[in-house]
Amino acid sequence: MPLIQISQTTGLSAERKRAVIEAVTAAYAEASGKDPAKVWVTITDVPGENWGVGGVPLA
Repeated sequence: MPLIQISQTTGLSAERKRAVIEAVTAAYAEASGKDPAKVWVTITDVPGENWGVGGVPLA
């Protein structure tokens, strides 16, 4: 089973997360030919102070 892991800053509502999971699953299944029912997607919310870009923390 394919597992797609998404790490992102906090802020998406549960409704938006459901939409992301649905869209990512559909896109992967279409591109790979895999059964969408076997595609796993996880979303991990990471606080901005735990992210850095270019050596600078986001928060």
